[in-house]
Amino acid sequence: MPTTEKAPKCFAEIQGKRILDWTVEALRGGGCTELCFIGGYRIEAVRRDYPEFTFRENDDWPNNNILVSLMCAEDLMDEPVVICYSDILFTTEIVQRLVGSEADLALGVDTEWREHYKPRTQHPPHDAEKVIVRGDKVERVYRTIPYDAATGEFIGVAKFSKEGARQFRDFYRRRKTEFWGKPYREAVTFQKAYLIHMFQDMIEQGIAFGHADTPGRYREIDTQEDMNLAQSLWQSGDHP
Repeated sequence: MPTTEKAPKCFAEIQGKRILDWTVEALRGGGCTELCFIGGYRIEAVRRDYPEFTFRENDDWPNNNILVSLMCAEDLMDEPVVICYSDILFTTEIVQRLVGSEADLALGVDTEWREHYKPRTQHPPHDAEKVIVRGDKVERVYRTIPYDAATGEFIGVAKFSKEGARQFRDFYRRRKTEFWGKPYREAVTFQKAYLIHMFQDMIEQGIAFGHADTPGRYREIDTQEDMNLAQSLWQSGDHP
């Protein structure tokens, strides 16, 4: 994306506002008062413009991925926490639903995800982080879930209660010890794993994940095409 050559992607503007500012608005509106930014690429720009944040730096960001990056803030995960990707648009409402969920681990799910993908030509549906839910539980979260079988798409926002954060940390430590430098799930190494790889692993080990749903009120900004779509679609349909 041309807009990320000299700044982090979260500085790209949608409707005159940075993605990061949309994120802060949604999180604070949902009750999150203390914000931590985990970054590597161009983090100095975020430090300069958002001195109110707590920061954790991923010094090895070219060689790892979202899961390992998240755990740069492991020391802050001893209380309830909402985590999110930095290249998405979402609303206060989904944060409120997640925070209000009784589940110790809960994922935000776009239940109208197929509509989201219809105009996208550069990011095919098979790459979506799809989920299958049954009742109030997430049964699977996997890119390889068949298109017609998916209940929705994980939007990159999740809530851990204090107990859920403990479960996540403990599980991460065990898997890190076992798989560091080795293949893990579909990742070439544990360091390159995505969050959903460990979420699915935890589910298979009997750890329950709940969900909070949002009917299309979410956008992923992965390509320049996504940027262009969001300029028109986010204001008119995805955000009040």
